[in-house]
Amino acid sequence: MQTPAEFELSRRGMLVGGAASVAAVTIPPVTAAPTRPATPPPATAKVAFEVNGTARELEVDTRTSLLDALREQLHLTGTKKGCDHGQCGACTVIVDGRRINSCLTLAVMHEGDKIVTIEGLGTPDKMHPMQDAFVVHDGYQCGYCTPGQICSAVAVLDEIKAGIPSHVTADLNAAPKVTATELRERMSGNICRCGAYSNIIDAISDVAGVKA
Repeated sequence: MQTPAEFELSRRGMLVGGAASVAAVTIPPVTAAPTRPATPPPATAKVAFEVNGTARELEVDTRTSLLDALREQLHLTGTKKGCDHGQCGACTVIVDGRRINSCLTLAVMHEGDKIVTIEGLGTPDKMHPMQDAFVVHDGYQCGYCTPGQICSAVAVLDEIKAGIPSHVTADLNAAPKVTATELRERMSGNICRCGAYSNIIDAISDVAGVKA
């Protein structure tokens, strides 16, 4: 049996030995984290086009959509950002006479193009006939989709006038006519969540001079 002195010695020895073993452990030196290369700035490019009859030149990130260039850099906020996926038509503008979803195209792709937004169709003092017809026929409720609806409607009548058929045009050898069926098909890419579709068709038919 150990005496108190022997017990004390063995306990002290154990503590000393443990401390010595800890001190003997090699601690790796602290090194600085590797320096990451600086992130290069985004690529930019200059683009020049005509917007609502005025020549404009912008320097944009090459990833910038036409919609964002119009809204954020030219402050033409009449063109709305709805789904940002080309599914609702709220961002419709007219480029070189044809309607497009401006959220699906890059600004740099439109060098030299002529772009018309809702602001270029008319003003509160001198509205475009289509804008006037939308007011007369109450072709909107909340109004968020209305700029895209009107731009699309103007282009639709130009398409029919140019003889461009739609999926519901019965005779491809004959000029398409302005009918409710044609208008519904051609305007199907413009969504109105308020459900003003029948009034929109009435407004377009009124401008075309036909009865819906």
